[in-house]
Amino acid sequence: MIKLNPQEIKKDFPIFNQKINGNRLVYLDNGATTQKPIQVINSINDYNKTSHGNPHRGAHQLSIMATEEYNLAREKVREFINAKYIEEIIFTRNTTESINLIANSYGMEFIKENDEILLAISEHHSNILPWQRIAKEKKAILKYMYLNEEGRIPPEEIKKKLTNKTKIVSIAQMSNVLGTIHPLGEIIDYAHKIGSIVIVDGAQSTPHIPVDIQDLDADFFVFSAHKMLGPMGIGVLYGKKNLLENMPPFLMGGDMIEYVYEQEATFAPLPYKFEAGTQNVEGVIGLKTAIDYLQKIGLDNIHNHEKILVEYALEKMLSIPYVNIQGPIDLEKRGGIISFTIDDIHPHDVASILDSYGVALGAGHHCCQPLMRYINIPATSRISFYLYNTKEDIDQFIEGIKNVRKWLGYGS
Repeated sequence: MIKLNPQEIKKDFPIFNQKINGNRLVYLDNGATTQKPIQVINSINDYNKTSHGNPHRGAHQLSIMATEEYNLAREKVREFINAKYIEEIIFTRNTTESINLIANSYGMEFIKENDEILLAISEHHSNILPWQRIAKEKKAILKYMYLNEEGRIPPEEIKKKLTNKTKIVSIAQMSNVLGTIHPLGEIIDYAHKIGSIVIVDGAQSTPHIPVDIQDLDADFFVFSAHKMLGPMGIGVLYGKKNLLENMPPFLMGGDMIEYVYEQEATFAPLPYKFEAGTQNVEGVIGLKTAIDYLQKIGLDNIHNHEKILVEYALEKMLSIPYVNIQGPIDLEKRGGIISFTIDDIHPHDVASILDSYGVALGAGHHCCQPLMRYINIPATSRISFYLYNTKEDIDQFIEGIKNVRKWLGYGS
C-alpha cells in the first residue's frame, strides 16, 4: 500500500485551476458527483474526433471502431469488479436506471402476492421508490431493517427481518448519508440460505473500495460512472448470468432484438437484450479511462487515504461543541462521508456560507427522507472525500465552519 500524493493528483484535474469566490476551490461533494481528470476528458474528446460511429449499426470503419471501443470498455468493467462473464455487464444511464431495470424486469416477473421485499431504512430514494411501486402492483410487502445508534444494522435485525417470505433484499453497500459500510457478507449469506436474491447499490462504495463481485456473491450490483471520475449519463448493472437470461427486456427498440415480425419478436442474447437504442458510447469510453486511472492508483490506496482524511476531519469537528456528527465514529465501519449538523443553523445556510469560502459540500436530505425521519433530523450537511482531497482542504473547511454561526449572529 502506498501513500497518495493528492497535490500531484490534483494537477490532473483542470477544475482545480480556478478559484471560487476568490478562494482556492475545496471540493467536498464527491458523494454527489466527482470531478474528471484530464485523461478522462481527453479520451472522450479523442473518441469524438477520431472514432465516433454507431456501434453494431454499420459495416463502415467508424461503426466498427466504435463497436470495438464499446466492447473493450465492457471487458474493462468486467475485470474491474471481477464478474465471471462479460455478458453479465449491462450499460445503463446510471444507478437509478439500473435499479429500475431490475425492479421492472425481475420484480414484475417473479414477485408474487404476499412476497416480502426488504430494504435498509438508510436507502437512497432510487432504491426505495421502484420497490414501493412493485410492492403495490404485485401486492407484496415492503419491509425495512432499522439502524442502531451507530448507524449500523444490528445482526438481530437482519435475522428478524429476513424470513422465508423474503424474495428480494436491496441494500446500499455504503450509506450516502452516514458513510456506514453495511455487513453485506452476513446479509447475503443469510438471504441466500432462505432463497432470497440480493441487490447491492454500489454507487457510493465502488469508487472507493475494491469490489470482487464473485467473492461478494451479490445477485445484482449497480453503480454510476460519474461518482468515480467518469462522465454523467452512464451506469452499470451487473447481474448473475442465469438471472439475466430469465428476465424479460426492460426497454424495447433497436439493437436488443434478434428478429422482428409484424406481431411478435425474438430478442438478442445478453447483454444486448437490455441495451435498447443507441448507447452512450462516449460515456462508456470515459468510464473505461476512469477505471484505468483508479486502477493505476489502487482502490486500497484510495480507501486508506480517505480513512486518514476522515480521522483528521472527525478529530477537528468533534472538538467544536456546536457540531454534531451523524453516523459511526469507528473508522473501520465507515467510508469517506461525514454528515453533520450545526446547532441553530440550517444545512442550506451552512452550504451557502461555506461556498463563500470556496468550499463545496452537500446539504439537505440527500434523497434519504425515510432515514431523516428515522433519526429525527430534517436535513444534514455532508462532506465526502476522494483521492484529490487533502488535509489543507479540511483546514479550509474547518475555518469556514468556525465562522458560520458568526455570520448568522450566534457569536462563536
